[in-house]
Amino acid sequence: MAATMDKAGLRIGIVANEMSGDLLGAGLMRALQEQVPDVVFEGVGGPRMLELGCNSLVPMERLSVMGLVEVLKHLPELLGIRRRLTKHFLDNPPDLFIGIDAPDFNLGLETRLKQASIPTVHYVSPTVWAWRPGRVKKIRAAVDLLLSIFPFEEAFLRKHQVPVNFVGHPLADEIPLENDQAAARQSLGLPEDGEVIAIMPGSRMSEISALSETFIQAAKWCLERRPGLRFAVPLVSVRARNLFEQQLQAVAPDLPVTLLDGDARQAIVAADAVLTKSGTSTLESLLLGRPMVVGYRMHGLSYNIVKWLNLVKVPYVAMANLLADEALAPEFIQDECRPELLGAALLGFLQEPSRTAAIKARYHQIHKEMQRDSSRRAAEAVLALVRTESA
Repeated sequence: MAATMDKAGLRIGIVANEMSGDLLGAGLMRALQEQVPDVVFEGVGGPRMLELGCNSLVPMERLSVMGLVEVLKHLPELLGIRRRLTKHFLDNPPDLFIGIDAPDFNLGLETRLKQASIPTVHYVSPTVWAWRPGRVKKIRAAVDLLLSIFPFEEAFLRKHQVPVNFVGHPLADEIPLENDQAAARQSLGLPEDGEVIAIMPGSRMSEISALSETFIQAAKWCLERRPGLRFAVPLVSVRARNLFEQQLQAVAPDLPVTLLDGDARQAIVAADAVLTKSGTSTLESLLLGRPMVVGYRMHGLSYNIVKWLNLVKVPYVAMANLLADEALAPEFIQDECRPELLGAALLGFLQEPSRTAAIKARYHQIHKEMQRDSSRRAAEAVLALVRTESA
């Protein structure tokens, strides 16, 4: 059995697998520390979680793998890491375990720990409402509580007898409703006048490899038709920057582009439009009120498996479109992810200010609806579960 809260503070196991999970985990950790100052965290975390004191047993980047085929290549290592973490937590039971997103990794770990009477929380609902709905049975078996971050998830999960608490998304609380484009441009060394497009090729090396050449070609296509454009590209690491620079030199060495070490949000605020891969960056662009074009390409075999088995059950890929319930952000996936299609959609935003204004207004409305003080709500739900289990 896990220890009770009366014994030497609160000890929480926590595992995040990628940068978006690190962000969510850090917000939850901070909120828990405000309520239980001596709480201890260990598991797997990224830089934000480490800064707050998480003892990471494995470097987070070793778990950051996406795509069916890509995961298969790393499967032996991933399974080995999960076995090690399972043994660690079974040998040293925490008061509670929190798996952040990454359901294919975390649900198996959570199931084993729950079977050993360790309370389990899964933060971020697996997209069972979108694809592979059969996973809901695994969720029921794995968790004592699921913390949902999007409003449309709760009814679906309750219908399938999953204990769920909709807490909202921390980004909606963290990002202000208004932002200053001129100040962002000044901080990034971009000219105050003129048009800027932010390019977001992703945080994973596999995403940058798959998308950077096409995104650079799209930028070149736009520049040829709209001289004076500038581009800003935030990159999460030295490795990511080196890979992008290689593609830039090969495709468009004279492109007027500012490469940034991080500063993704500032790049979006500075921009008039955003070219982004699918993922958290579409949510950030929505919350920052910038029109976006979404491009994505995955391993061909992974894509064909998903398509052949009809695994996707929602009309949109981008979370921004799912939240808006309409395709405000044009999506170009796989073979449609081509420079001329991406470029034409980007220039469409620059050429139609009334359309852009309407999109910004809708994004602002969604942002207001999503603000819920989510990290505090999540922390309260976690502590309520600990009290219940230790009673």
